[in-house]
Amino acid sequence: MEIKQSRNKIILKYIVLITVALVVLFPVFWIVSNSLKTITGISQYPPELFPSNPQFSNYSEVITKGNILMYLKNTLILILGNTIGTLISSSIVAYPLARMEFKGKNIIFGLILATMMVPAIATIIPQFILFRSFGWIDTYLPMIVPAFFAYPYNVFLFRQFFKGIPLELDEAAVIDGCNKFQIFTKILIPLAKPAFITIGVLSSVFWWNEMFQPLIYINSESLKPLTIGIMSTFKVQFINQWHLQMAFAVLMMIAPLLLLSVAQRYLVEGVKTSGLK
Repeated sequence: MEIKQSRNKIILKYIVLITVALVVLFPVFWIVSNSLKTITGISQYPPELFPSNPQFSNYSEVITKGNILMYLKNTLILILGNTIGTLISSSIVAYPLARMEFKGKNIIFGLILATMMVPAIATIIPQFILFRSFGWIDTYLPMIVPAFFAYPYNVFLFRQFFKGIPLELDEAAVIDGCNKFQIFTKILIPLAKPAFITIGVLSSVFWWNEMFQPLIYINSESLKPLTIGIMSTFKVQFINQWHLQMAFAVLMMIAPLLLLSVAQRYLVEGVKTSGLK
């Protein structure tokens, strides 16, 4: 009887998991399905789940008619600038908070965490006014320079990871004649590779998909990243050709999925070691 009840629980669990997976994956399936339709096929009622005549040419049309290489270059500039900036600044800020003792350390860390509770939308207007006074509008500076001043969430992740590294390593390095900078660069950074990869991947995926800030700060067509460059092209030039926009959305999924699959082991290790659940 107990074996039967246990089996029923397992079956019920799998039914729930499969149902949730189907609900979560259906929007992705719907985007892929619409990317293979014509413009009239998308507006057809009742809609087709599986296109009867798949239009794979939609993908080649997106690549050839949209200036995808220019937009891709702009996106890579944003990704590299922000990823390099946040890795350098956030790790440097997290190092003393995790490995040193000084007066007011917990207060400083609490203030850093408190800034995470402020919605980004609440600061966008004063930031825009500030950057406009610097003459930075229609450049990448408003989106790249803040990364060199450390993002609170990344500081938190680095701090949690650094705290998991035994302090005896620092003490042994001091005995060998290392200063604080050498301890950071020669001991902590090599040991914190999973944390660096985790934050690097998260930053890259975020800026690959980021649309809000480029819309605020970028006006020139030659500076637009993929997220707004291609979409605005198909909205203005091709008058809302939704099948092409869906094809572009599918293409935009490929890079993050490949990056996440390659770095999956480091992501799990980095998040697990940081104490997050």
